[in-house]
Amino acid sequence: MSTTKNKLSPDQQEAILHILQKRFEENTQRHEGLEWDKIQTKLQASPEKLGSLDEMERTEGEPDVIGYDKKTDEYIFVDCAAESPKGRRSICYDQEALEKRKENKPKDSAMNMAEEMGIEILTEAQYRELQQLGKFDTKTSSWIKTPADIRKLGGALFSDFRYNTVFVYHNGADSYYAARGFRGMLKV
Repeated sequence: MSTTKNKLSPDQQEAILHILQKRFEENTQRHEGLEWDKIQTKLQASPEKLGSLDEMERTEGEPDVIGYDKKTDEYIFVDCAAESPKGRRSICYDQEALEKRKENKPKDSAMNMAEEMGIEILTEAQYRELQQLGKFDTKTSSWIKTPADIRKLGGALFSDFRYNTVFVYHNGADSYYAARGFRGMLKV
């Protein structure tokens, strides 16, 4: 899934590892019981995934570890920026929606960007889990993975957090707004 665009030099790898470690240490409530040394070892063994995390950081997602999957022996990174990542806003949902749009096309789509970055867009369940760790998207919104039956009819789903509640909405997949982007997940 990741592209050659995600390959980092040794200095770039060291820089993103430093950023991730600092964020990990400053936000222990997101990943109680997990140890940075084990995560760093996994990251160093997966340079392409480190490149994906660098892309998440470059687009202002502020990725952080939010869990560990015992079945697959993978750490779960998610965009933890307070608002939808700035470098991923004003985009429609997917390539089909982008092609459908005849005028005022957005620069890209959420699904295309996620694929290029080597990450997955959050599902509704994953988005709700993230909201248990803090208040995210209180002024913005984020596209979420849309079920095929909804997408087939031209729609797409997005979520935000208002009134101490996670809301899930629908919109035309070809719509785009300055305050809507997407959050991604990466397992390492």
